[in-house]
Amino acid sequence: MPRLRVIVLEQEDVDRIKIALWADVPVARQRFYARPAGTVSAWVDALPGDNTNLINGSVAEMTFEFSRVGLILAQIRALVESRWQQWQTLVTSENKWVRYGTTWDGTTWVAGGVA
Repeated sequence: MPRLRVIVLEQEDVDRIKIALWADVPVARQRFYARPAGTVSAWVDALPGDNTNLINGSVAEMTFEFSRVGLILAQIRALVESRWQQWQTLVTSENKWVRYGTTWDGTTWVAGGVA
């Protein structure tokens, strides 16, 4: 489980904000989200444990930017919370590996797959 869900990273100019989102990855799919040793979060203040979670794949990180023109703080927060929920739902429900490892030896098919 990620320690945080949303991190405001930077405001390039008065109108654009960059955000990082952390999502919890289902155990069976963590190896596909795992990152190389030395990987660090886009957030420079991430704790060592946060970076370890990105490396072992238990947490997935996504960053995005958006324009805040015409939005008040409550709208920005609602937008970012909604975007996090979409990210978490995608990580939880999308399974590109449902047939991963299925093999055929020339005679017999052996079903694979990751839950």
